[in-house]
Amino acid sequence: MDYTLTGQSVGLRILRESDLDALVAWWSDPATLARQTSGSLVARPAAEVAEMFRGWSANEGSDVGLAVVELSTGELAGNVGLFGATVKDRCAMLGVMLGAPYQGRGLGTDTVRTIVGHGFTGLGLHRIQLSVNSNNPAAIAAYRKAGFVEEGRLRETFFQGGRWHDSVKMGILAREFRDGGAER
Repeated sequence: MDYTLTGQSVGLRILRESDLDALVAWWSDPATLARQTSGSLVARPAAEVAEMFRGWSANEGSDVGLAVVELSTGELAGNVGLFGATVKDRCAMLGVMLGAPYQGRGLGTDTVRTIVGHGFTGLGLHRIQLSVNSNNPAAIAAYRKAGFVEEGRLRETFFQGGRWHDSVKMGILAREFRDGGAER
């Protein structure tokens, strides 16, 4: 299989139309959606979600969006992207979505390390940042393992599951990545 980028357990490749059914199903799963977003948990039409993934994976300008594939099985596991970088600031936002069957197996950490490495070495970025829900400790742990540090919290920004939750802001700099900021 042709991968754009390869990590230890994941390959990242261009999105295929055949990937969209699984991505739409995972995005539409209430449990996955609750971990991934702080917005409304109202289901969106499948065609709208598919178009969202197409847009994220258009690879236009400085944006990079790729399908995540588990190397050992060749199965689609999710989607990852870096977006919003400018020539002046060289700072991008990271977004990752793994389907529920692929969570908790180290694929998220490897996906993040792989795309972050490309962001710094291939794209010449200076900084990569993200926002993650405080009620998603597994994602926070994966980001920390990949070298991200918590830089701040927006307190009680969304109400979900009968409680208020924070939005956690994390980031990593190119020099931290080069200096081995990630747990290896």
